[in-house]
Amino acid sequence: MSTYYEKIEIVGISDKSYEDAIQNAVNEAKNRFSELRWFEVVEFRGGINDNGSVQYQVVLKIAAKKEG
Repeated sequence: MSTYYEKIEIVGISDKSYEDAIQNAVNEAKNRFSELRWFEVVEFRGGINDNGSVQYQVVLKIAAKKEG
């Protein structure tokens, strides 16, 4: 049996910070995939809501260990 990794791309969003957006993305990935190993930040960006508040957005690639 061999081991390999699958990369999942996910966007984390937060009204607080980029760090919180990263944690939100990792938490969501943990709910959907098992054996997460690392993440790469691909992009930092932000949104501006109608009321002028900022939304932090982070694009991550997260690796999940697979057996096959």
